[in-house]
Amino acid sequence: MDITIKPDALAYLQTKMGSQERLFLALDDGSSKYSQLGGTCAIGNKYQLVISDQADPDYAIPLTNDAGLALTTGDLEEMYLGHGLVLDYQLATLALRDDSGVLDGAVMLNRPVVVVDDNALKAQRQAIGNQIC
Repeated sequence: MDITIKPDALAYLQTKMGSQERLFLALDDGSSKYSQLGGTCAIGNKYQLVISDQADPDYAIPLTNDAGLALTTGDLEEMYLGHGLVLDYQLATLALRDDSGVLDGAVMLNRPVVVVDDNALKAQRQAIGNQIC
């Protein structure tokens, strides 16, 4: 799968990550292990880029790009991504679109959350999810 990284998006990303780090394009709707949300009413239309210094076998599908970024996604995310993927940076926000239109006009840039207590994380996600829908 291919994605075009616009120059402004690349410049922004380069200020936020190290040269040896990689990015995962992950859903941020409660369905992804990287999602900090408890769940939303609109599955598949909220994304995040996760910065990591390690590969993740759950996010091993390469997103080929001319910017030279180590960018991958997962099986679940792939079914929501169409042809003509573009990542741009406009109005101080990352935006993801494909030929069908805007997929997410406010893509978050995050680092993985270190989980110390699974029950506490689950409770936090549920609380946030109740506020979203």
